[in-house]
Amino acid sequence: MNQIDFNNKSILITGGAGFIGSSLAFYFQDNYPESNVFIFDIFRSGEKFENGNLKSFGHYKNLIDFKGQIITGDINCFNDLNALSDIKFDFIFHHAAISDTRVYNQELVMRTNVNSFYWFLEKAKRDNSCLVYASSAATYGSLASPQCVGKEHPENPYGYSKYSMDQIALRFISRNKGLRIFGLRFFNVYGPREYYKSKTSSMVIQLGHQILSGQSPKLFENSENIYRDFIYIDDVIKANILSATSENSGIYNVGTGNARSFKDIVDILQEELNTDLNVEYINNPYSGYQNHTQADISLTQSSLEFFPEISLEQGIKMYIPYIKKHHNQSID
Repeated sequence: MNQIDFNNKSILITGGAGFIGSSLAFYFQDNYPESNVFIFDIFRSGEKFENGNLKSFGHYKNLIDFKGQIITGDINCFNDLNALSDIKFDFIFHHAAISDTRVYNQELVMRTNVNSFYWFLEKAKRDNSCLVYASSAATYGSLASPQCVGKEHPENPYGYSKYSMDQIALRFISRNKGLRIFGLRFFNVYGPREYYKSKTSSMVIQLGHQILSGQSPKLFENSENIYRDFIYIDDVIKANILSATSENSGIYNVGTGNARSFKDIVDILQEELNTDLNVEYINNPYSGYQNHTQADISLTQSSLEFFPEISLEQGIKMYIPYIKKHHNQSID
């Protein structure tokens, strides 16, 4: 791995008021205090999609104590994006997107996620900057585990938009030798600063808050046989940084390589919170539900030297103080 001193580098983080984006911003602030970090985010307005979920998860509370620069804007608005045109960036971390898998307005999802991506690719080319962007395990749909790059079957507009971005990125890489572009397919990320994702936050924090309220934790029927690759936010930040220091452009899975059940989450939470509540099993109302995800990270290991360090048990233990802090806290 090439060692990079990010001090005195200009760094753009889109979606920087969101979960992963804000965590990345504080990584740079804490470890490279002389780095010049710009956050571009639309922030939340209270507007909702037809499914009742918020249109934007960016929240100022994720950025309290952030000392960098903030530009408010919409990646759908090229006038807003042009506010970035005169700034030369060394690194672009593109995390802004419609990330709700239950938004079925194809035109809106594709316009937001895909059209704007061309702008950031061209910006990276003009600035000769490294571009790291958020792809997703949703590109795999319900394909059997382990999920491997090159074998995709998206089953919702969001997954297809990320698949499209990956294909665009691969073509751009092949036509622009030397330009460093990395698509990171995040699996189930959990950890501090996700609270403001509301209903789309991880089941770790949702179940934790149910338990803290003395409620029976609610799981879908057959949850002991529903598995996910849960990855803690610190390992996700690590994958972003490793990408930025690599010469091996491409699309990479970012997971632990281990699948765990939702029942495992409940058991670990109850042990950490010293509770013994009975689980309530409910019907699963969703079609196209992934029953098993497990990232094949062999390519990520060999090309990015990415080796996740935090087990589900360790991650939940570290997460408990944040879960407790935000229990019954206003989400506005």
